[in-house]
Amino acid sequence: MKNTRFNELHKLSGGKMIEFVGWEMPVEYSGIIPEHLAVRTKAGLFDVSHMGEVTVKGRGALSFLQWLTPNDVARLSPGQVQYTALTTAEGTFVDDMLIYCMGEGDYLLVVNAANTDKDFAWIAGHTAGFEVEVDNVSDAYSQLALQGPEAEKILQPLTAIDLASMKSFTWKKGRVAGKEALVSRTGYTGEDGFEIYTTDGSPEPIWEALVSAGKPLGLLPIGLGARDTLRLEAKLMLYGNDISDKTTALEADLKWICKFQKGDFLGKAVLEKQLAEGLTRKLVGFELRGPGIARPHYPAHHQGKKVSEVASGTFSPFLKKAIGLVYLPIEATAAGTEFEIGIRDRMVKAAVVPTPFYKRSK
Repeated sequence: MKNTRFNELHKLSGGKMIEFVGWEMPVEYSGIIPEHLAVRTKAGLFDVSHMGEVTVKGRGALSFLQWLTPNDVARLSPGQVQYTALTTAEGTFVDDMLIYCMGEGDYLLVVNAANTDKDFAWIAGHTAGFEVEVDNVSDAYSQLALQGPEAEKILQPLTAIDLASMKSFTWKKGRVAGKEALVSRTGYTGEDGFEIYTTDGSPEPIWEALVSAGKPLGLLPIGLGARDTLRLEAKLMLYGNDISDKTTALEADLKWICKFQKGDFLGKAVLEKQLAEGLTRKLVGFELRGPGIARPHYPAHHQGKKVSEVASGTFSPFLKKAIGLVYLPIEATAAGTEFEIGIRDRMVKAAVVPTPFYKRSK
């Protein structure tokens, strides 16, 4: 298994370590529920160094990324970040990702840990005809996520970066706990917070300083378990569950990242045709109306027949109810529509609800 540079600190902090897509990572420290609630009410610190980083540079970098992704990369100025995807010619997902505009002709792509090698091969395999250089720089980076309402208060004493002036989906460079870093106002929890990237070979002091500064404010180290429940409450996608190479961006309710007016991009023709003809299914949120928890792959039934399987499902620690995401026939996607989920040997009623399930107050 691969180790992040914070591996020993996780073990010293009581992290319960598991294998996750080839990495040894903490699944929890004090427990998924207290960790989840700490992020919602105070703050949490995540090691997300297993994520992948790919650089795209050159005179043709912008036109290359415009072709490769559905969102409009031309809208990005240096210092801005964009959520987007790598789409296939069929409009389905290779992955979802963030694009950081580092400067003119200079971009940093942050991709999912499970897909890093696949994504880089895909990106490198589409460079023909573009004046561009791509590089997988994942091994050079360590990444921490500081999330929660107290995040700014915890981080500010450790950096000269003016955090209050940073808007969501922007980044700045500076020192954090004495280490050169890139700090962005982004995250995967639905809370305010920051992601801290560094190429320093010994980034442990950043973790230690954040834990020390955050302890009086209720910060806890957070594992993969609470990371998943937090992102689901906020309806943030998980590749392999909610999106895949079998689901299109429109079916995944991500029409907002498809900028059809910008020019051609991979999958555009198929997505435009799907838009014109109308969707036959769509990803929706649901709540269980009966007892139980709807886990991924549990069968979903509508009007007496199986129509799909649960994409993501859990018990929401903050909302205190069973929630999930599922693809349903388009006629069954209106809020309030009831259907059933097979949980072990019984059928449990569920209902379509608006998403995100949780939205923080400003």
